[in-house]
Amino acid sequence: MKLTQDLVERNQALFIVLVIAVVAVGGLVEIVPLSFQKSLTEPVAGLKPYAPLELTGRDIYVREGCYNCHSQMVRPFRAEVERYGPYSVAGEFVYDRPFQWGSKRTGPDLHRVGGRYSDDWHRIHLMNPRDVVPESNMPSYGWLAKTGANAEDIEAKLRALRRLGVPYTDEQIASSRKELDGKTEMDALVAYLQNLGTAVKRGN
Repeated sequence: MKLTQDLVERNQALFIVLVIAVVAVGGLVEIVPLSFQKSLTEPVAGLKPYAPLELTGRDIYVREGCYNCHSQMVRPFRAEVERYGPYSVAGEFVYDRPFQWGSKRTGPDLHRVGGRYSDDWHRIHLMNPRDVVPESNMPSYGWLAKTGANAEDIEAKLRALRRLGVPYTDEQIASSRKELDGKTEMDALVAYLQNLGTAVKRGN
């Protein structure tokens, strides 16, 4: 049986199989080579794994859905770089699982927010965003200041990440609970935000 365009267009099952095959091959050709590029798989100079408090803050960031309004990827375009700073590179996110690049921005990009504002500014912003950004439509996250940071599973998280290639030491894992003693969820979230995008600054 000769495979002709007419045959493919009349046979829906065959058409679907061929489309899936083409998409699969195309995807492999694009994705597989990326796994062998060092610039995509090795950390940039100055990148450090998240400290326990920062990692806890990252989990809160994900839990509260912050990624629905805030991207963490500065695109390599002039307007982006002028507003947010150097564009994002894959080596900054090798310890992120999953990374928080995203594409939608209801609020500003947060990738280079680390060190841009003080801890107090972030706390005020989380308690009542309109106190520092009058046009903001972000809700208040005041309860984070009243909720203790969860230290119950931090050791397990660090061990799991170490199995995935994040270079945590036994000493860091053993002392992780102590680093969360007396800290609130707001402390953790602010620590995470203050770390975002700082690897490139440290590496320069």
